[in-house]
Amino acid sequence: MKLLRREKTVSLDDRLAALARAADLADGRLDAEAVAAARSVISRAGVRASLSVDHTAVALAGATGSGKSSLFNLLSGTSLATVGVTRPTTSTAQAALWEGTGAGPLLDWLEIPRRHELLDASGQAAQGPWHGNGEEPRPGIGRSAGASGSGTNERADGTAGVPFASGGPASVAAVRPSDASGQPSGVSGQPSGVSGQVPGMDGEAAGLVLLDLPDHDSIEPSHRLEVDRLVELVDLLVWVLDPQKYADAAVHDRYLRPLARHRGVMVVVLNQIDRLSPAAAERCLKDLRRLLDEDGLTGVPVVGVSTRTGAGVPELRSLLTSRVADRRSWSARLAADAGMAADALLQASGVAPGETPPDVASRPDGLARPLREALSQAAGVPVVVEAVAKSHRHRSIAATGWPPTRWIRRLRPDPLRRLRLDAGSRSAGKSGASGEPSEPGGVVGRTSIPVATVVQRSRMDTAIREAAGAAASGLPAPWAAAVRQAARSHGDELEDGLDRAVATTSLGVSRRPLWWRVAGLAQWLVLATMLAGGIWLLALVALDYLRLPQLYMPTVGELPWPTTLLIGGVLLGLLIALLSRVAAWLGGRRRARRAAKALRSSVDKVGRELVLDPVAEELTRYQHFTEAVAVAGDGARR
Repeated sequence: MKLLRREKTVSLDDRLAALARAADLADGRLDAEAVAAARSVISRAGVRASLSVDHTAVALAGATGSGKSSLFNLLSGTSLATVGVTRPTTSTAQAALWEGTGAGPLLDWLEIPRRHELLDASGQAAQGPWHGNGEEPRPGIGRSAGASGSGTNERADGTAGVPFASGGPASVAAVRPSDASGQPSGVSGQPSGVSGQVPGMDGEAAGLVLLDLPDHDSIEPSHRLEVDRLVELVDLLVWVLDPQKYADAAVHDRYLRPLARHRGVMVVVLNQIDRLSPAAAERCLKDLRRLLDEDGLTGVPVVGVSTRTGAGVPELRSLLTSRVADRRSWSARLAADAGMAADALLQASGVAPGETPPDVASRPDGLARPLREALSQAAGVPVVVEAVAKSHRHRSIAATGWPPTRWIRRLRPDPLRRLRLDAGSRSAGKSGASGEPSEPGGVVGRTSIPVATVVQRSRMDTAIREAAGAAASGLPAPWAAAVRQAARSHGDELEDGLDRAVATTSLGVSRRPLWWRVAGLAQWLVLATMLAGGIWLLALVALDYLRLPQLYMPTVGELPWPTTLLIGGVLLGLLIALLSRVAAWLGGRRRARRAAKALRSSVDKVGRELVLDPVAEELTRYQHFTEAVAVAGDGARR
C-alpha cells in the first residue's frame, strides 16, 4: 500500500519568514517591483501583528450610489455617513468602533481621521453593532475634536454643546445610536474607552472597527487612492454592489479578480434588492455568484440586503459578528497577502502558480567533463604533458647515457624548464603532492606555456556557454539568465587560474628512478673497462715503439684481452644507452599519463571553482527560492 505524506500546515510567522527568504533570494534576479512588494508585505505584517489583535478592521467598499454609506449607518445605528446617489459624498474614510479601547494605534496606522465610538443609552461604550429596527437611523449626537486638539459637543443640527478637550488631531466622536423609535438618545459626554452593554445587543461584536471608505470609482483621484491604500491594509473587506453595476469591470478587474487570494477575508453584499422583484433578485444573486467564481472567489459569501427594508441585514450581522468574534481575520488577511506576494514572485520568475519547478539538484555533476576538456586545451595541458615525456627522456639520457657524450645532452634545454615548470625548484618549496602551494599565500609565477590560441579560446567560451545552457535548461527566463551570468562571472580570473593550476600541479618528475643510478653506474664501469683496454693497447704500442721486449698477452680465443676490453666496453656502453633510451621512452609515457591525470584534476578544480560552483550556487538559490515561495504561497510543507 502506498503511503502518502501528509501536508504540514505552517504558521503565519513561518510563511512570512519564507516570503522574506524568497525576496532575499530573488533580489537582483527578478523584477525589483515584485521583490519590493514582497518586502512591503513583510513590513506591513510586522506592523499589523504588533497592533491590537482584539479589533477587526472591516471596510465597506463600493461604487458611487451602491449604498455602502447607508449600510454603514444602518449597521452602526447612526447617521454618521452622508448618503448620496449621484455623486461621491464620502471624501475620507471614517470608523465606527464597538469597544474601541486599544484600537487607537490601529486606527493611527490606518490613518483614519474620523473615529466614532458607539455609546449605549447609559453613555457607555456599546458592545454590539446592531442598532435600530432596520430603518434609516436619525442623526445622533456626538463630539468631535478638530486639528487643534480641542472642540465642542456638536449636534447634528449644528447647535453647539459643551466644550471639551481632546488629546489628538484626529476627529474622535462618542455617538449614541438611535433607539428603537428612531429618536436620538441625547447628548453624550462619556469619554471613549469605557465599557457597557446595550440591552439586546450581541456582545460577540466587541472589537469591531467598521470603516466607510470613499467610492472606488470616484471622479476625485484622491478618493480612489484612499480606497486602494485601505484595501491593502484592512482585515476584512465587504464589497457593496448594486443591481445596476454589480457586473462592472471596474470593480471586477481592478479589485475582485486580483484579490482572489483574499477570498477568506472577503464578503460581497448585493444592496438595494428591494428595487427588484424576488425572482429578479434571485437571478442577480446567481449571476453575481457566477461572476465571482470566474474571478476565482469561489466560496466568498454573497448576501443580498436592503438598507430600506432591512432584508438580509440579520444574515450580514451574523456573518460579521462571527468573523469579529473569531479574531482571526487579521492573520488570514496577512496570510493572503503573503500568498499574493509569493504569486507575484512566481509570476516575475515566469513560473505559473501551481507549476512544478524543474529538479536542478544534480545538474552540475554532468557538466564537468566537457568543460574540463576545453579548459585543458586552453590551459596548454597537452603541451605540458608532451614536455613531461620529453623532459623524462632528456633527463634519463643525461643520467644513463655514455659518459663521454653526456655533456652534449646537458647542453640541450630541459623542456619543462623552457616552460618554467622545473619540477626541482617547485618541489623544493612551492608545491606539495596535492598540487597546491605548500605555503598559504605563496607566490607562484606565471609559466611560459604558449598563450591559448583563438581557436582554443573559442572552444573554451563555447564549452562554458554549453555548460551554462545545459544547467539552465528548463529554468524560467530570469533564473536562466542568472545561471548564464554566474557561469561567466569569473571569466577574467579563468586564464590566470588555469595557469596557476598548471604551475602548482605536481607533475611527478622530481623523483629520479633507481634504475637511472644502476644504469649510470654500469656506464661508468663500462667506461672504466674500455679505458683499461685502451690504456693496455697504448702500452703495447709504446713497448713496440721503444723496441722493448713484449709482455705476455692473454687472449679470449683469438682476440687479445686489451682489444676485447676496448671493443667490448664500447659495444656494451652503446647497448646500455640504447636500452636506457627504450626504458626512458616507456617511463616518459607513464609519467606523462600521470601528469595528464594530475593536470586535468587541477584544471577540473579550477573549472568547478570559477564556473560550475557559481552555477551550482545559482541553481541552489533557485531551488531554495521555489521552496520558500511554495511555503509562503501555500502555507503547507510536504
